Amino acid sequence: MIVAFSVAPSGTGREDGSVHDAVAAAVRVVRESGLPHSTSSMFTEIEGEWDEVMDVVKRATDAVLPFGSRVSLVLKADIRPGYTGELTGKLERLERALDETAD
Repeated sequence: MIVAFSVAPSGTGREDGSVHDAVAAAVRVVRESGLPHSTSSMFTEIEGEWDEVMDVVKRATDAVLPFGSRVSLVLKADIRPGYTGELTGKLERLERALDETAD
């Protein structure tokens, strides 16, 4: 499965509203998990089995808790049993399709 998630604190008390330190704490958890992952400006994607992915999401959320009075978690999952390598595989198929339609 692939899970795309975003976790951020609110009630941080920071005048500029920045949450980069909290996001860094969450991304550190993801990177240390050893699971395939990718981070963009809005979401982090992680691939693995249900229990291991959800454990990482929980630990990443827990890592953000100290940065504010509450935490917001947005999560989207692509559950496709029997498939692995889809974090990059989906993009490769998309690029091939784009190349084919460009001709």
